[in-house]
Amino acid sequence: MKLLVDAGNTRIKWRLLRDEVELDAGVSPRADVAELATQLQARGGIGQIWLSNVAGIQVEQAFDHVTSAALNVLRAQSEQCGVRNGYREAARLGSDRWAALIGARARYRGACIVVNCGTATTVDALSADGTFLGGLILPGIALMRHSLYSATADLHQQQGQYAAFPATTADAIASGAIQATCGAIERQCELLGGSLVVMLSGGAAGEIASHLNVTVQLVDNLVLDGMLVIAREAGKA
Repeated sequence: MKLLVDAGNTRIKWRLLRDEVELDAGVSPRADVAELATQLQARGGIGQIWLSNVAGIQVEQAFDHVTSAALNVLRAQSEQCGVRNGYREAARLGSDRWAALIGARARYRGACIVVNCGTATTVDALSADGTFLGGLILPGIALMRHSLYSATADLHQQQGQYAAFPATTADAIASGAIQATCGAIERQCELLGGSLVVMLSGGAAGEIASHLNVTVQLVDNLVLDGMLVIAREAGKA
């Protein structure tokens, strides 16, 4: 069996596959990584682990020490699976962003903006020929809201709702975070130009999808999708 693990800043997402057929999947808090690794090890039969990790060395150690399977830690490459890396230093690109780009390329062969909405929101441009041109990193929606509440004495954290013209402070904060995120995405679409789609993934993707004035494809987890493409290609080598 093959285990794919996407370890983010807040959550760890995983899929367990046999012959590329999904057997199970789940999401755990990052703090529970040791328990998760132990639970997955207890299943037995895992021959490969593919890990995208932006959550620190403890995550890698948990899977390396608890499991006996071969651990493959994903690193961004100059070129892989039909995607060329335009970063000034290719290896400095986050493994999650790299895997998401590969996942997007496997799904769609035209120009696209690849967006992951998590603790941070990443907005990456992929040309029609598969070149990663560069991208943005901005605070995720929840982080934007939290930063305002934590840094401002007179604001008390409340669950606001989106409104075009908010009439409460809570709604203004919630709407501002969504509008800022959508604005960044739509601005990058304008800069890339032409006929393109936004490949949208991550925990907050559903919260912003309906507010975007562009063509959107919602994908459950582009990072895990891309990791499977990478694992598949490595198996052919």
